[in-house]
Amino acid sequence: MADQTIQVKISLYGNAETGKSSLASRYLTGEFNYNYIQTLGVGFREKTISVQNQQVVLSLWDIGGEEEFQQMIPLSADGAHALIFVFDLTQRQSLAGLKNWYRNVRQLNQEGFSIIVGTKYDIFEQTMSAEDKAEILSHARKYAKAMGNAPLIFTSAAKGINVVRLFKLIVSMVFGLNSGIEKVTEVDKPIFEYEEAQ
Repeated sequence: MADQTIQVKISLYGNAETGKSSLASRYLTGEFNYNYIQTLGVGFREKTISVQNQQVVLSLWDIGGEEEFQQMIPLSADGAHALIFVFDLTQRQSLAGLKNWYRNVRQLNQEGFSIIVGTKYDIFEQTMSAEDKAEILSHARKYAKAMGNAPLIFTSAAKGINVVRLFKLIVSMVFGLNSGIEKVTEVDKPIFEYEEAQ
């Protein structure tokens, strides 16, 4: 009998226009669309990968960031293996918004792995002062610690920075594997901080 395909559900949360759909799209297609298209309700897409010679279907659930879509949280959180909390590195209020997203999602799903992802690193790197970068990193690290030492990863869907590495880390976490991904902790680089599975 052939091995069955394993399903891994990954859900993305965060305020509107933080880049959730672009992040998912870049991973799934390798492309970036510069035209903003608002997610209405829940977006759902899949990608099949191989993990240790086993077929794995990654199901990406992208919930719209507007308040009227909060009612979709139970659908996207139910059974999710990984919960990606997304904020825009250039919009501080989107980082503060993660508190409510985290609280609402965790009430429904205590089992999934939490990951904090800062998006638009390319713009952040070019436009923010060194002081602002350090301050945002400091606040993001506090959130990661409060979320059970969640991984903290800065990405750019436009430039492809840390996108594939993010999903490789998620798959490694779900399957309890050592990812072998190099950590990046310097404030002037795209952050990639996590604790390896024991």
